[in-house]
Amino acid sequence: MNTGSDESKMAAAVDDVAEQVKAEKPFGSRAPEFIKARRTLHLSWQVGVFIVGLAVVVAGIIMLPLPGPGWVVIFGGMAIWATEFVWAQLVLRWTKRKVTEAAQRALDPRVRRRNIILTSIALVIVAALGGIYLWKFGIQMPWKINDQ
Repeated sequence: MNTGSDESKMAAAVDDVAEQVKAEKPFGSRAPEFIKARRTLHLSWQVGVFIVGLAVVVAGIIMLPLPGPGWVVIFGGMAIWATEFVWAQLVLRWTKRKVTEAAQRALDPRVRRRNIILTSIALVIVAALGGIYLWKFGIQMPWKINDQ
């Protein structure tokens, strides 16, 4: 007996896909209409957005080796660029898709088990190296500091 549950699941899946398509904004400039209406104003708007986005991306790149949320700031700069440039919108959508795929793969039990095993092996190696260091040098520092 067919209760129609398959049809309701199919309709729900179609609705979910339709919501995702609606949630994605169309490509192109998100500048206000009065700015888009004037070519020179729109060009200066794009230059301003590019300079601000560039400053944020450069700050993020500087934060990579220094303390600070480097990658978050870089993606923030990309988001600023994405308000005006199609290429940045494409890069952000691609990045979002890849991060979502990586998160789903990380939830796979086999991948989690592998990661736990690799982490355990790394901890054993670090503990062994620490033990060798303590056995060789003891608690004292390996260099000698004379009190003056």
